Amino acid sequence: MIDKIKEIARDAEKKIANAENIEELNKLQLLYLSKKSTLMSFMSEMKNLVGEERAKFGQLINSVKQDITKRIEEKKKILEAKALEEKLKKEVIDISLPGYNYQKGTKHLFQRVVDEVSDIFIGMGYQIAEGKEVEEDHFNFELLNVPKDHPARDMQDSFFIDETKLLRSQTSPVQAHVMLEKNGKGPIKIISPGKVYRRDDDATHSHQFGQIEGLVIDEHVSMSDLLGTLELFVKKMFGEKREIRMRPSYFPFTEPSVEVDISCFECGGKGCPLCKHTGWIEILGAGMVHPNVLKMCGFDEKKYQGFAFGIGIERVAMLRYGVDDIRRFYTNDMRFNEQFHKE
Repeated sequence: MIDKIKEIARDAEKKIANAENIEELNKLQLLYLSKKSTLMSFMSEMKNLVGEERAKFGQLINSVKQDITKRIEEKKKILEAKALEEKLKKEVIDISLPGYNYQKGTKHLFQRVVDEVSDIFIGMGYQIAEGKEVEEDHFNFELLNVPKDHPARDMQDSFFIDETKLLRSQTSPVQAHVMLEKNGKGPIKIISPGKVYRRDDDATHSHQFGQIEGLVIDEHVSMSDLLGTLELFVKKMFGEKREIRMRPSYFPFTEPSVEVDISCFECGGKGCPLCKHTGWIEILGAGMVHPNVLKMCGFDEKKYQGFAFGIGIERVAMLRYGVDDIRRFYTNDMRFNEQFHKE
């Protein structure tokens, strides 16, 4: 048995030395060191030995076992180092090749204007309110004092999905949702930026465009508050020299309603092609919230008053940055956006 054990030791030494990969080495470990291996099976013969023979036999088996274990560990380190070296050779990077030029992106002009307008109103204590773009007729029209048979519906050519749902034609439904959530208790001071949809398509109109609508409701809100708010916005957005004027108008959800103009920043009010030689440029619509809207949205129209306004995002961008066609916002031409990049 002793000769057999020594033969196993010599055989293991040779095979371990010739192992070419970790998988082969693992098989050898099972062959020589597992409980069912030939070497380990000799342990059962120790019961037939006594005294010094038994001790020498046990020492021999343990010595061979330790030797095989040590050789396997040393060989494993060599094979792992070899595998790592081969992997690094395959993944070598040729630093002589030219690098990739990743172009730095820019914020889209549309989003830049949204952020600028939002910053101005947040500075005045407004909160941002957002809503869904697929809206119910009830919120898009009826709660805004535009019932199904109202002639004001002819002012907008809307995209209906079915009899009760449509792509919102303004962000005003957000205001209706907010008012209902308040359960008739003010104050409310919000702006609601977002995309809206109407059937239009020319140089100054698009079937998809952006609006930022504002709503303020409290117990003591007046037309003078609206005037002061819009005057501050215009001066912040277009310059301290800009003046505003209000002209009577009509919107079904406000009463009284006004169109708001700003003095032309191109000619200073003298008259030029930009302002059509009037000295003024129309910028937004506004007015005091109609009592019917307050009542339908849960507010006591005798206790609360409010004002609302709507600003066209592309309209502001076109005036401020001299864009000649609203469709340029949606052509995905990088050159258009790069013109307005600011470091």
